[in-house]
Amino acid sequence: MEAEYWHQKWRTDDIGFHEAEGNLLLHANFKELALPAGSRVFVPLCGKTRDIGWLMSQGYRVVGVELNEPAVRQLFEDLQLVPTATTTGGMTCLEAGDLEVFVGDFFTLAPDMLDPVDAIFDRGALVALPEDMRTRYARHLTRIAGHAPQLLVTFEYDQTQMNGPPFSIGDADVRSHYQDSYRIMPLASVDVAGKLKGKCDATENVWLLHPRHVPSVS
Repeated sequence: MEAEYWHQKWRTDDIGFHEAEGNLLLHANFKELALPAGSRVFVPLCGKTRDIGWLMSQGYRVVGVELNEPAVRQLFEDLQLVPTATTTGGMTCLEAGDLEVFVGDFFTLAPDMLDPVDAIFDRGALVALPEDMRTRYARHLTRIAGHAPQLLVTFEYDQTQMNGPPFSIGDADVRSHYQDSYRIMPLASVDVAGKLKGKCDATENVWLLHPRHVPSVS
């Protein structure tokens, strides 16, 4: 899945993955991470998600990464923030107030660029990637985020009825990607109203991932 695939979706406004009101499973379950106010939350492949505004309204600092710069610019505009731009590690970083977003390829982001984060919220990243990219994504995410605890939202459906993204990711898939690094707890599952993309029945699932160990600092 090439970068141009996603740029084209943004250019043509084919962004059914963007939730106008934010994600309700985030609102209901983020407290399970037990983060104090001021904690830093990483949102990978963030687009212009309204979830970032919600996290900031709850007193959290947010750092994201997104391939498409116009989407990131729209995010700051929606939040009525005027960002400053810097360049680090070959990526542009836009920052204003409690929000920082790297623009570019997720796999270019390195641990020393990201700086420490207290938690990860993944609603649109793992489900957006085809199977052959998910293992690489999960390993890189775990590495750059320092095994931070994670709230993960996935979809599950009969993929013979519809091609992703979003792709169907079940219990076995989540465990295959994360069980070596995390203790995995399913929190909730809800039916997707009106079917997924209006095509097939699906459930939206939320998972709590706690690190099995904290890597030592060398």
